[in-house]
Amino acid sequence: MSPETTRLRAPWSLRELAAELRQGTSSPAETLRRSRERIAATDSAVHAWVELDARPDPVASGPLGGVPLGVKDIIDVAGLPTRCGSGLREAAAPAPSDASIVTAWREAGAIPVGKTVTTEFAFFSPGPTGNPSAPGHTPGGSSSGSAAAVASGQVPLALGSQTAGSVIRPASYCGVAGMVMSHGRFPVDGVTGLSPSLDSHGLYAAGVTDLALAFSALTGEPDAAAAPARPARLLLWSATPLGVVEPAMRAALDAVLGRLVAAGAVVDEFPDERLIADVAVAHPVVMAYEAARERAVERDQADRLSAALANLLRTGASTPESAYQRARRSVGAAAETVSGLMRSYDAILGPAAPGPAPLGLASTGDPVLSRPWQALGVPQLSVPALSTADGLPLGVQLIGRDREETALLATGCWVERALAN
Repeated sequence: MSPETTRLRAPWSLRELAAELRQGTSSPAETLRRSRERIAATDSAVHAWVELDARPDPVASGPLGGVPLGVKDIIDVAGLPTRCGSGLREAAAPAPSDASIVTAWREAGAIPVGKTVTTEFAFFSPGPTGNPSAPGHTPGGSSSGSAAAVASGQVPLALGSQTAGSVIRPASYCGVAGMVMSHGRFPVDGVTGLSPSLDSHGLYAAGVTDLALAFSALTGEPDAAAAPARPARLLLWSATPLGVVEPAMRAALDAVLGRLVAAGAVVDEFPDERLIADVAVAHPVVMAYEAARERAVERDQADRLSAALANLLRTGASTPESAYQRARRSVGAAAETVSGLMRSYDAILGPAAPGPAPLGLASTGDPVLSRPWQALGVPQLSVPALSTADGLPLGVQLIGRDREETALLATGCWVERALAN
């Protein structure tokens, strides 16, 4: 690991911090000061933030009791502008109220410390954020600032969103844990979306057990990390028909599989990978069609958008409704098949990204390995796994049953522990 990586990569354990807050060995004021000091020390290199909240510290209650929270800058935080990574929003007024998801996190005890960098309207055009775990490489997107803020230890918890691969891929690239909730699990009012049938909430933390604690605090469901441990039953999804998995990721997935089997996991091969490849093809049709209508105001100002976003909106505007409905039917048929398969398994295991984070900041990488699962609307989890010989992180992906995030997190905790042994 390079000296720069050692300086920048320092994930902050949410579970340890929550225990300190609960025991009174730390306070909300102290943790906010620690967060702000870390941001001041590292963000000139990381560039994870677009707006910090300098208002007086609120009194925190709830199970998280004062945990600092990063919020992706497509999600409204009362009193802060929501600029969506776009020049069209440079003069945006402060949001009058929190998005529902922010209200829910405040009630759980989290304190928003600011807005994190997003790609332009949560699509492909990147912002300035770098990868703390791989300096000079992309952190992924579109939730780039949130992933980097957690990887660098600026906050122990950060919010993202996913429409294609905007949470899972950055988590893999940055070497942290990321979770995408089932579609519709929480309301999306106060969120500047891209595709209503695809947009989902997500979050980042240092590890899966931290995500389990956070999700329990948010929902009141049991802490998945405390569930009785048992070897997982998994379906292995190689993603071979998509033709994008690089040798380093293939080797990492094989190594992870070997360690999980040695720990007692039962693993069967996914029976029809072409089915998932077909959903991966349907996803961008749905996304473009809906984005062209969801972002119609911006479509009329295409000359002020990136070429990538302008092209997406043009493509979606010219997509016939028949093609859109055909893609939706394809997704619906696959959802029934996958739901049936999952009755006998805890999760589907596969690569979280094609490979390690690409060099440079001009691209955020390929989201194709998340597209099919996002189209199906099921919860997804990126588990930090191994790294390349050069120290670049590689994550694996777990896909669960619809609305069963806690069960997926329990499986993820078992996988994380098995990989640590």
